[in-house]
Amino acid sequence: MVTSLSPLDGRYAEKTKDLSPFFSEKALLFYRLLVEINWFQYLAERSEIEELRSLTNKEREILARILKNFSEEDALRIKEIEATTKHDVKAVEYFLKEKLAGTSLEDVAEWIHFACTSEDINNLAYSLMLKDAMDEVMMPAYDEILHAIETRAKEWKNIPLLALTHGQPASPTTLGKAFFLFASRMSPQMDALEHQDFLGKINGATGNFNAHIAAYPKAPWLEISQEFVESLGLTWNPITDQIESHDYIAEISNTVALLNTILIDFSRDSWGYISRGIFKQKTRAGEIGSSTMPHKVNPIDFENAEGNFGIANALFRFFAEKLPVSRFQRDLTDSTILRNVGVAFGHSLLALKSLKIGIEKLEVVQETCSKELNANVEVLGEAAQTVMRKHGIEKPYEKLKELTRGKRITIEDFRAFVGGLNLPEKEKKALQMLTPETYIGLAAQMVEKFATPDSENEN
Repeated sequence: MVTSLSPLDGRYAEKTKDLSPFFSEKALLFYRLLVEINWFQYLAERSEIEELRSLTNKEREILARILKNFSEEDALRIKEIEATTKHDVKAVEYFLKEKLAGTSLEDVAEWIHFACTSEDINNLAYSLMLKDAMDEVMMPAYDEILHAIETRAKEWKNIPLLALTHGQPASPTTLGKAFFLFASRMSPQMDALEHQDFLGKINGATGNFNAHIAAYPKAPWLEISQEFVESLGLTWNPITDQIESHDYIAEISNTVALLNTILIDFSRDSWGYISRGIFKQKTRAGEIGSSTMPHKVNPIDFENAEGNFGIANALFRFFAEKLPVSRFQRDLTDSTILRNVGVAFGHSLLALKSLKIGIEKLEVVQETCSKELNANVEVLGEAAQTVMRKHGIEKPYEKLKELTRGKRITIEDFRAFVGGLNLPEKEKKALQMLTPETYIGLAAQMVEKFATPDSENEN
């Protein structure tokens, strides 16, 4: 571990290990093998492919065991073959033929990789890897953060908070509403990922079924291609060159990058609330905040989250920009780039885990919230001048500007100002009863109305 080049495989290996079954070298070899075996079995079922006999149940079990028992030793054997072939997909084909040698399938082993270009195998393997990783690891991790933010938004919906616009005191909100904003921004991106298509193709060297038609000119190859791709749980892309064009990977990359950016914004705001004293952090026994300042409890979880989301997004944005671009019918630049997709997801997962810890450590300091609000009575000027406009008082904005701009006023100053206004007594009393802690509009009700019900979160 201490010799690993990437911290994802060294320092942070324990936190990112859930992605290893999807993005490691062994995982890529497994998914390639899965596609090869499924294509072989599928062709054996097609009546048009007369020269390939049907497989027996026992033979299907042989193939199933190859996948089920795929081990690190098997992966190393494929890499050993690749050292000779200098071709990674061909090495998988030769490995599979080795496995079939001496079995009842030996006589049909040459049907492995029939009419395929390497990218027929690769694009389907990567699509399956991405789909499985999103379904089994990444979406649950993002959903966990969404739920954590929403839970605290509902818990803190009534806690008044001094808002800051341009870093200056502004109309109050609530802590719950401030948190809920991020949950509401996450939700549409999560929904987009939930409905994301994962595309695949199997159509030969330049996407025209040339070899297929040469061998079986009467076979319905478009139908065969679509049915096979969809049998894998993927969306068929009928029009490609040698490679599937990767537009859907660009879509995923852009959506995940936006989701990460929203959480960078959340991390920075949470960091700021800690700095302001709105939050204190639960301490853990044995933790050290500074090598020289023993009092410090640093917001490191939010800082780690921000940093790792940033690394991930640098990669995702590069993927979105580069992967859809390929010279003529294909160049090889996508090959090495695709091998790094797991790195972007690894940094995202690391960030999500840091964020989860950070959120769990937050405790509200309501005294700080109250102190900030009561020290900024001038935020009530917005309410007063709006009511003044309602009743036709001349130059209300200017009058409040003179009272409040660049100044600190007390609640008594505000009430005295209101007392001197030509307003109906009921309106005047309502303004004089107002405090920064009660001037929160519909913030709490909006959280209540738009947050996901607890029963849905539990499901």
